[in-house]
Amino acid sequence: MFTGIVECTGVVDKIELTGAASRLRVDSKDFEVDNIGLGDSIAVNGVCLTVSNCCDRYLQFDVSPETMSLVAPMPEGSIVNLERAMTLSSLLGGHLVSGHVDGVGEVNIVDEIDGNWEITVSVPPSLNRYLVKKGSITLNGVSLTINREGEDKVFINLVPHTVNMTNLKMIAPGSLVNIEVDILARYAEKLLINRDSI
Repeated sequence: MFTGIVECTGVVDKIELTGAASRLRVDSKDFEVDNIGLGDSIAVNGVCLTVSNCCDRYLQFDVSPETMSLVAPMPEGSIVNLERAMTLSSLLGGHLVSGHVDGVGEVNIVDEIDGNWEITVSVPPSLNRYLVKKGSITLNGVSLTINREGEDKVFINLVPHTVNMTNLKMIAPGSLVNIEVDILARYAEKLLINRDSI
């Protein structure tokens, strides 16, 4: 589990394709790797990946075909958000994030207003029911609040700190972003569907 509070960004240094799967290497001079070990979970652009190798400032991950088919492309040279898995003593500054991407959205509008960014993101129609005003959503691993929702889209405000600390500063109309809806909404839906059998 993660909190959606990005620690720093890194750069996709190398991608090796192995059939439908791939091996991803990320370079980050700002990510503290001293306490990272093989098998640890790291959120890379909101995608929970397992460390298969690490040294100095490099992190390597094996990415399955299933994951590759569900997330926005991360080509060589792209900037990605990084967050290590939370512990029981971690501050939950964002919200509970599983690192399991629900879909890919497209940025439609980016407006800068008084130093803040107001963005509009199209979302897959299947995710509409999980999106509510003032609810939580994760874009590229960043915990954000939905200002309001429309038909197949959400409207979100980005404060300067979020823009500066994450790769959301790179987005523009047409950019693709990984979306994870609030996991609590999914559990609530499941309970309501099965309420007669509880």
